[in-house]
Amino acid sequence: MPSAKRIELLLTSNVENLGIVGDVVRVRMGYARNYLLPMGVAELPTEEKMASLAEAREIALKEYETNRAEQATIIEKLEGITLTLTRSANDQGGLYGSVTQRDIADALIENGFAIDTRAVRLHSAIRRIGDYQVTIQFGTDMKIDVEITVNPDRPLEDREEMEFDDEGNLMIVNATPAKATEKATTAEGEEQPAEETSEATSDA
Repeated sequence: MPSAKRIELLLTSNVENLGIVGDVVRVRMGYARNYLLPMGVAELPTEEKMASLAEAREIALKEYETNRAEQATIIEKLEGITLTLTRSANDQGGLYGSVTQRDIADALIENGFAIDTRAVRLHSAIRRIGDYQVTIQFGTDMKIDVEITVNPDRPLEDREEMEFDDEGNLMIVNATPAKATEKATTAEGEEQPAEETSEATSDA
């Protein structure tokens, strides 16, 4: 099967996961036609335009290197960290609401980690108490998995343990202590206001 046609473009702005202003990049025609060119962040390269962007590229490159160094430090400090969140939940372990990328980013910031929401890779919002693993990723080559524990804000009554079939349907198995540790998603309960807290702990 023939490979998709590519085109060389000059970036006139920084584009995440592609390059900085002044870079000449090769991209698929569809990406160029549908995003880069309409958004005005790239154009066909010419010697004159490349020269006019040389100073801007030098500044952007220094900023990029500084950001990369800061991100590498964050990745190192996140090693072995468990982030604990406290949320209101029903006795079946379902949250009144959910834990989103923004919630995790805010909790990390609250605990001293300068994380942008886009760096939090969460497949879907967390809707149950339990233990989860979330990836923090910068660019394409720096990432780390962080343990997330979502605790209820009160002791839960003994409940029937929940399991899900291959189609995601709820199955009741038997009675167990309250806290659930399964990594599954169930329907969220009725919305209720609750105080939300977070805490980061290290294994070190």
